[in-house]
Amino acid sequence: MSQTSITLTDLFLLAPELSLAGLGIFIILLNLVTKKTGIVNLVAVVGIAVPLTFSIAVLNHLNAEPSDQLTGMFGTMVIDHFSLFFKFLVLAIVALIALSSSEHVANMKQFQGEYYSLIMFSASGMMLIASATELISIYVSLELTALPVAALAAFSRNAVSTEAGIKFLILSAMSSAILLYGMALVFGFTGTTYLPEIFSSISSSFEPSVPFGSHALFLGVILIIAGFGFKIAAVPFQMWVPDVYEGSPTPITAYLSVASKAAGFAIVLRVSYLAFGSLSLDWAAVFTILSFASMTIGNVLAVAQDNIKRMLAYSTIAHAGYLMIGLAAISERVPDGSDTIGPSAILFYLVAYAVTNLAAFFAIIAITSRTGSDLISSLTGVGRRSPILALTLTLAIISLIGIPPTAGFMGKLYLFSAAIKSELVWLVVAGVINSTLSAYYYLRVVKVMYVSQAGSEDAAPITIAKAPLLALSIASIGTLALGIFPGPLIKIAEKAASVLLG
Repeated sequence: MSQTSITLTDLFLLAPELSLAGLGIFIILLNLVTKKTGIVNLVAVVGIAVPLTFSIAVLNHLNAEPSDQLTGMFGTMVIDHFSLFFKFLVLAIVALIALSSSEHVANMKQFQGEYYSLIMFSASGMMLIASATELISIYVSLELTALPVAALAAFSRNAVSTEAGIKFLILSAMSSAILLYGMALVFGFTGTTYLPEIFSSISSSFEPSVPFGSHALFLGVILIIAGFGFKIAAVPFQMWVPDVYEGSPTPITAYLSVASKAAGFAIVLRVSYLAFGSLSLDWAAVFTILSFASMTIGNVLAVAQDNIKRMLAYSTIAHAGYLMIGLAAISERVPDGSDTIGPSAILFYLVAYAVTNLAAFFAIIAITSRTGSDLISSLTGVGRRSPILALTLTLAIISLIGIPPTAGFMGKLYLFSAAIKSELVWLVVAGVINSTLSAYYYLRVVKVMYVSQAGSEDAAPITIAKAPLLALSIASIGTLALGIFPGPLIKIAEKAASVLLG
């Protein structure tokens, strides 16, 4: 923090985010020169190689250093295996979304550059979030993430899409205000905005008889959790999810469902362990309650949906509940007090959920673009009209339920194991019951595709373009691969999670 100016090292550590934002600007300029959709789409996909190359270079630099982390930008950001884990995850998601959007942007020749650029700008904010270790930097990164998403939600420019964008913008602003007020209270109590210094201040003035050690700090932490709860779509902060998911362009709904959730959990983990680690039993108790509520309410409300995007919106709320099991399974509840199984289970599940949900959405994009409807009933006869799409969507649904041999099964097994090891057996029972409940509305989609044939006998076959097919294939292969060979990703997740407890 004695640093007085930005150095070349700072710029190098920020190179992945800067290059991704630069790619967004380049795409806008390219779109002014050419209106050919194929060229803009190709540059958006291939251009991801630039920030990816910089991320690999930063990783190599980190591995060559004796320390397990690198700090920069006046101590407000840190590069470690945890932050790099999320950089690679976000870049992979952006590349797949860009591939799947090729047909969607073909109908918006005037705005295709802005479409891709807003995704890049938002993703650069998500990558920054994973590295931020200071409250103001965290807040700025969150806003950089949220504002482009609000524009993307309204990108279809119809009544439903505009409503989705406005709702997201207003509710995001409200959650940001709550978050900022919570940060102000924490700053007032600790006298600093740097996460490690907040930890030291809390540890030195902790009062065991008071929740969170102080009434002021208690209110501040609760407000911060509420602000983050909006970002990860957790109950009771999920009110925006169904309408925004339904009204947004389907590729943006897919992007929101995985990338935004990954970024949200990245900062929740960083703040919880780095700043409030001494209060772990207190905040873990809060996340235990939120986990149960999110799982239950998300799955129960999903049962009644007849629109597949709204169904998956409530599904993502339920999966936020599953993920918070990892936040409840803290090391202090493990007998040896040093286990990283909770956070590493979250990291594994985020990747498993990303490939699974993207596979589901990519199949839905291909189907609904032909049927012109997001209703579950419009999937009637897809099993006959497009066996490949029906098979990949079925695979994704099986993974979302948590049936082997899929990524979703391994993710839930990892999370439930963490909860059992942390003596949260009742939460595991709730998770299993909710997974069983989810099978009802998930398998209904499979039934409609394969069993319900009325009115589909004369329907034309459903085809899919090469780029979206490639994205769908990658996501589907990932869903199977992580279910059969989870070991390598588990090791990577454990190494990234160890940074939090180091």
